[in-house]
Amino acid sequence: MKRLVILGGGESGVGTAILGKKKGYDVFLSDFGKIKENYKEVLTINKIDFEDEMHTESLILNADIVMKSPGIPEKSPIVKKLVEKNIPIISEIEFASQYTNAITIGITGSNGKTTTTLLTYHILKQGGLNVGLAGNIGKSFAWQVAEDKVDVYVLELSSFQLDGILNYKPHIAVITNISPDHLDRYNYDYNLYIASKFRITMNQTEEDYLIYDDDDEAISNWFNKNKIKAKKLPFSLQHKVEQGSFLEDKIIYNITNNKQINMPTSNLSLDGMHNVKNAMAATTAAQLMNIRKQTIRESLSNFQGVEHRLEKVLKIQNVQYINDSKATNVNATYFALESMETPTVWIVGGVDKGNDYSELFSLVNEKVKGIVCLGVDNKKIMEAFSGMVDVIIETTSVDEAVKIAQKIAEKGDTVLLSPACASFDLFESYEDRGNQFKNAIRNL
Repeated sequence: MKRLVILGGGESGVGTAILGKKKGYDVFLSDFGKIKENYKEVLTINKIDFEDEMHTESLILNADIVMKSPGIPEKSPIVKKLVEKNIPIISEIEFASQYTNAITIGITGSNGKTTTTLLTYHILKQGGLNVGLAGNIGKSFAWQVAEDKVDVYVLELSSFQLDGILNYKPHIAVITNISPDHLDRYNYDYNLYIASKFRITMNQTEEDYLIYDDDDEAISNWFNKNKIKAKKLPFSLQHKVEQGSFLEDKIIYNITNNKQINMPTSNLSLDGMHNVKNAMAATTAAQLMNIRKQTIRESLSNFQGVEHRLEKVLKIQNVQYINDSKATNVNATYFALESMETPTVWIVGGVDKGNDYSELFSLVNEKVKGIVCLGVDNKKIMEAFSGMVDVIIETTSVDEAVKIAQKIAEKGDTVLLSPACASFDLFESYEDRGNQFKNAIRNL
């Protein structure tokens, strides 16, 4: 009996444990932190051995294979010891994919991947397919593979999940865009991070497809030096493409496998040019899955968006409050500021992952009237923007940040939470940060 050791007792870890047990592995799960009570119950009911708040080496280093949760860095001591012993370390995606015959659509990118994943899932579901949603979002992929009979999975894949694949290949891969993010996990080497994203296509064959942003500099540079086997389907806002999607006179044109669909951007339920790109990527995937044109159009116009991503919260005294807590890097915040149409009070800050704020300068000059810092260490933000706006203020709680933003904002303005940073200095997660922000607004 092969021994499967799982590091991390969150959603992906527990899901993998359930699938591993079902497939006849001797399973042991270890979490250096605390495992949530609901997950402990699931493990106990399924008679799976586990430990938390420690890693017992004698129970881990005897593994035949290890599934590491994406949040655990390669630098952690237990991972280094496993590497020394040449024990294979894989991601949940790699482990689970060998036990399903379902088609998978894998979606990665620095920004837009959650929206594109949910949008693709929405269109396929509306089109009557038996479809599952997993990866970085929703219920664990492995857990669904253990329980369900799904024909197609739409998977949101982070670079960390892709680092842990060996043989996994999506039939349809999407790279929404690439910009510097998580560089703290890649030795501050942007090329390592880019290579990580392109692992999504490394096992693809001529029968498979890669959908990607043809306007993206990092993607174009990579293609100049590397070849892939998959069929390429680009999307672009800047020029026509023969196969894929492009924009002309505010109409999206999509040509995939000799099928054409056109749609005015005014019909999209989501605002902003970045969402035009997300819609293009999702449309191309839907065309490949033979969804009817009418269904694609209807789905793009009735899609409800993603919580914590440019989410309109409330209008108070004619000031619009927007929650973009999911913007955990500079590029995401760039899209948010770009889509602002009124003078903006910008709430920014958190754990900096090696950010370069210079690409925001022109937008801040043009659109931002005041900056409210929300983080433990705001030095870098203060230095970057202090000369550009009339007001820049430091705060250490959401309530304080929202109250100050309210004082700065005048009728017709927008207050935007778009942190450009991770949330772990003051919050459990970006969701926690967004929810606290929404509560603070409701209490104004």
